[in-house]
Amino acid sequence: MIKSMTGFGRCEVCESDRKFTVEMKSVNHRYLDVNLKMPKKLNFFESAIRGLLKEYAQRGKVDIFVTYEDMTEENVSIKYNKDVAAKYLEYLRQISSDFGLEDDIRVSTLSKYPEVFSMEEAEIDEEGIWKTLEKAFRGAAEGFAETRIKEGENLKEDLIGKLDEMLTHVEFIEERSPQIITEYRRKLTDRVQELLEDVKVDESRLLTEVTVFADKVCVDEEIVRLKSHIASTKQALLEGGSIGRKLDFLAQEMNREANTILSKSNDLEISNRGIELKTQIEKVREQIQNIE
Repeated sequence: MIKSMTGFGRCEVCESDRKFTVEMKSVNHRYLDVNLKMPKKLNFFESAIRGLLKEYAQRGKVDIFVTYEDMTEENVSIKYNKDVAAKYLEYLRQISSDFGLEDDIRVSTLSKYPEVFSMEEAEIDEEGIWKTLEKAFRGAAEGFAETRIKEGENLKEDLIGKLDEMLTHVEFIEERSPQIITEYRRKLTDRVQELLEDVKVDESRLLTEVTVFADKVCVDEEIVRLKSHIASTKQALLEGGSIGRKLDFLAQEMNREANTILSKSNDLEISNRGIELKTQIEKVREQIQNIE
């Protein structure tokens, strides 16, 4: 099977008063480019998440969004700092004594001073958090991979159809090429006889001209290579795997051969087929950009 680089997946898991939602989406890219957005308290899981992703994707620009809700009651605790409160109280009474001010200190007033009360987060249960996060991530990743496979199969069918159409153009050019040389010889013979009238045509000279012409317009090697590249591309699509880079290289080679055929052609029918061939190759190249 082949995979597209376009995909989407989402999963929500709630366990032990923890809720994770993971979303991921991707578009085509030459390499694996990961953009991960999640709460700062989960940053120490980043390396593990990136490692897991490689089980599901080798190429593409992947955006991953993680949201986390901790609904445990013991998530945060309040600490009363008695020593800090005692120091505040000591200095406030000293101020009252030094300046003859009324001592109006109340509990509500003292409690508002910095560090009298402080909030402390409970120790993080890394193992428990990772267990739930991994489950959410794998759920999203499996959906993500499924959409990429489905799109990849659609791409495969479309590409095979385009390759078959390309092959018909190549076969036409292959069949038409010898006819050009025959037509050129006939036209050259008729032209020479028209000019020389009753003078006998020099067959050896005529043969030399035809040979030179045939060498200039010969596209046998290009046709052989094009057929080989088309067959290799189709075979790679049928075998599947991470074949995007290989297909991109083959498409470049096919385009090179088509350009050579067009540059050698002086026949309208072959030129038209060559243009159609290049058009199909360009469509194939565009589709290949989406294959992993």
